[in-house]
Amino acid sequence: MPREGRIRTNDPQGTRRKVLDAAAEAFQTKGYHATSIGDLVEAAGISGGALHHHFATKKAIGLAVISERVSEAVEETWIKPIWEAGSARQGVRSVFMAIADELDRQGFVRGCPLNNLAHELSLADPDFRAAISLLFGRWRNAVADKMRADQQAGIEERTDPERFASLVIATYSGAMAMAKADQDATILRVCCRSDWN
Repeated sequence: MPREGRIRTNDPQGTRRKVLDAAAEAFQTKGYHATSIGDLVEAAGISGGALHHHFATKKAIGLAVISERVSEAVEETWIKPIWEAGSARQGVRSVFMAIADELDRQGFVRGCPLNNLAHELSLADPDFRAAISLLFGRWRNAVADKMRADQQAGIEERTDPERFASLVIATYSGAMAMAKADQDATILRVCCRSDWN
């Protein structure tokens, strides 16, 4: 506990946030394996001791990036817009178009953060695989639940919610990989016209 009158100058939560911000950016641009702890220390503008105070290992940083940063990105980019849309199908189309528009504005494609980490880490470690699988499952369940809500509202009839969700996410993951390879978001616009039946 600080002595009376002493002002605390460190910011543990801010330091942790800097590490995760730097790691999320580095893993997306360079990849997990190509990013060193030294890279993260430099990018976050902190000391090695400060980084290790929050994360004992690079793996701990990677797991936190998945469970916090990538999870938040899936929530903001996919789950919220789909639930705010008039229907699951409308929501999916609007997400595909919004991402394609953003990629066009950005001028380059780095790929889906979850997909990138899945490709790089799923075979490397069971803890990474479990974290990635859990997040894909949460995403799939959210899309399927929206389709179920549409069915209860009479908007949809015969579509299998689980199949719909799986096809949407698989289509998006594949389209993002292709867009990354081509450095062109056109494939997202092509997929946007699908019904995912």
